[in-house]
Amino acid sequence: MSQKDPCQKQACAIQKCLQANRYIESRCEDVIRAMKKCCELHTGENSVCCSGFAKENKPTDPKT
Repeated sequence: MSQKDPCQKQACAIQKCLQANRYIESRCEDVIRAMKKCCELHTGENSVCCSGFAKENKPTDPKT
């Protein structure tokens, strides 16, 4: 049996906010911030909801 994603609640809140605000991200900054905070808190827990945020926050390694 699979475990519930720890940040699913925040991911749903983002979708609800975006739909209510005609997909204008600036109107949903608070819920997006809450999602990022949740993803930081649950780093390493293999959250599907956080996969896009994890990629966004990874430092780039310069190839030498």
